[in-house]
Amino acid sequence: MLFNSIDFAIFLPIVFLLYWFVANKNLKLQNLLIVIASYLFYGWWDWRFLSLILFSTLIDYSVGRKLLNEGNITKRKILLWVSILVNLGFLGFFKYYNFFLDNFIMAFSFFGTPINAQGLNIILPVGISFYTFQTLSYTIDVYKRKLEPTKDFIAFTAFVSFFPQLVAGPIERATNLLPQFYKNRRFEYDKAVDGLRQILWGLFKKVVIADTLSINVDDGFNNYLDLNFIESWIVSLSFTFQIYFDFSGYSDIAIGTAKLFGFNLMQNFAFPYFSRDIAEFWRRWHMSLTRWMRDYLYIRLGGNRQGKYRTYFNLWFVFLLSGLWHGAAYNFLLWGAYHGFFLTFEKIFNKLIFVK
Repeated sequence: MLFNSIDFAIFLPIVFLLYWFVANKNLKLQNLLIVIASYLFYGWWDWRFLSLILFSTLIDYSVGRKLLNEGNITKRKILLWVSILVNLGFLGFFKYYNFFLDNFIMAFSFFGTPINAQGLNIILPVGISFYTFQTLSYTIDVYKRKLEPTKDFIAFTAFVSFFPQLVAGPIERATNLLPQFYKNRRFEYDKAVDGLRQILWGLFKKVVIADTLSINVDDGFNNYLDLNFIESWIVSLSFTFQIYFDFSGYSDIAIGTAKLFGFNLMQNFAFPYFSRDIAEFWRRWHMSLTRWMRDYLYIRLGGNRQGKYRTYFNLWFVFLLSGLWHGAAYNFLLWGAYHGFFLTFEKIFNKLIFVK
């Protein structure tokens, strides 16, 4: 179900009325209603993939419960790896199986050993990259003892499948969003009005600006050989602003919708095109992903604590994986490598210029 669809325009008011006028005095019922609404929202696209998100939820809930009373470090690591392998296994299969298979076949063919293997007709589940990272944040934080594992399965299921940000983010941390499902929520008029304003602003960015720009962008990319120098720059800049207004518009709708139900989601974009350099750009663009990569991958690789060359490698490697997270194609890998290279170059340049 898309935010800018008639289906969602009917779905949202119905859930809102049931939430505040039927279930408003019962926290458990409110959370259950969110679960039902979220599964309906996700299943509207393809109901078969509901089993996928449910299985991921069951695994991480069970791992969290096991970690609560497990003191043996080896067993704790095994439990953590169960969660990581299951979640990344699903993500890897659905998103990257054919990509890696094609490259495997190509590599052997290059060395004169052709392999007869056929890819699978795999449908990529919508939002799997987002909810996989979200539920992994729970298991990792529980493992690190930064978060108490929940006993409330309904609340945890609502956290994993929360429909406003299920398919396009922001990627919420369990430490921020999950505790909000434990607290009694009361309707706040000012917060709801603010949420509606943000939804309307997000729809304007998505439907009016991004979708309008996409007409010129699609035409330009389809006929790029006919473009002159100026037209090529116009198309390129139009695409730059299209992806920003499209993605940030969706994030605004998600954040505004969450406010209607009494939840606060993190900001995902902070005027990134006003950044002074590429490092600041990535502190402002898709902030939920950047911070996730920083806290759960970059720091785990050693961050900037193991010398400058290891720091440069960690930066480049994290952005290479970030590119792959965006899509299973070489253009995304090159995009990640490109940004990793310029972040590394910027860090080296700053050291040379500002060295004392």
